[in-house]
Amino acid sequence: MAFVRSFMRCYLAGAGFNTRGMQNLGLIYAMLPGLIAIHREPKMLRAAQKRYVRHYQSHPFWLPCLVGIYLNVEGAIAANRFPPKMLAKVKDTTAYTLSAIGDSVFAGSLLIFWALLSVCLVLSGQTTAALVLGVIFFVGLQGFKAYTYVCGLRQGFKFLDRLKRWDLINWGRRIKYVNAALIIWLWALIWPRPVDWWEWLLGVGMLMVLGRFVRFGVMSRVFAAAAFVELIDEFPLVEEWIKSFL
Repeated sequence: MAFVRSFMRCYLAGAGFNTRGMQNLGLIYAMLPGLIAIHREPKMLRAAQKRYVRHYQSHPFWLPCLVGIYLNVEGAIAANRFPPKMLAKVKDTTAYTLSAIGDSVFAGSLLIFWALLSVCLVLSGQTTAALVLGVIFFVGLQGFKAYTYVCGLRQGFKFLDRLKRWDLINWGRRIKYVNAALIIWLWALIWPRPVDWWEWLLGVGMLMVLGRFVRFGVMSRVFAAAAFVELIDEFPLVEEWIKSFL
């Protein structure tokens, strides 16, 4: 039951966010029921708590997985099968690595895929399909959290080998290609007048140039978005100029 409580507390971890330790309060809050069940001696419990009150930062979708892994390791520490000092060396590396994967796959790919596809479905009049899509993604996310928590709790760091075989980074790249196609679909739905090839070519060209600027650090995403909006505002003047040559 203590490990179930640790999993449920992962949903509240963001409430303890702070600028000093980032997500450390949420981490120790989620870990505490499991730590109490593992370490019966007060001295061992205090030592375990100190291992998780330091700086911690990772993608929130990975928190259940990390909590499960850390609790597995704490069980090994309590049984004298794992040196506590070694945990400090691998804990941050694991958290930051999964954070980078989470930012790329979840925030940078799947979340955008869900948003773009939902908008396209709604604009197409398929509101029921958009609702079903949202429910599927929501249930799938909860299943992902529960599955990775249980695997981390049972296998510890060995579960990372299975995650590596999932090849999530490349899957995130593939989803981004699909997102590019969804953007074209969205443009086709919201374009306010008959589509001319040169208008589409000009719009795609602007996005490609601004995207390259963002990719190589020449311009931030905020300024790139603002520049694109400004170019759109000036589009009628460009349109008249182009039409004079056509």
